[in-house]
Amino acid sequence: MAGHPRVVVPPPSPTGGRRVTVDAQILGLAYGPRDVVEFLRRAVLDEDAIDLDNPRPIEWRGGGPDVWGAKGS
Repeated sequence: MAGHPRVVVPPPSPTGGRRVTVDAQILGLAYGPRDVVEFLRRAVLDEDAIDLDNPRPIEWRGGGPDVWGAKGS
């Protein structure tokens, strides 16, 4: 992953959101894919290069970009 910041999205919290971090800096709590894209855009990442289905730049834990809601529902 040289040249790419490390983006991590853990499993959904009890409230249903998923924390989004870049290089261990918390960007916010996402409640859907649009939130993830917006947080990464605000982190000055090239919006055109953000591909939530590409496993390289984003480490999805507890389910991929299609898993949202409390306990992965």
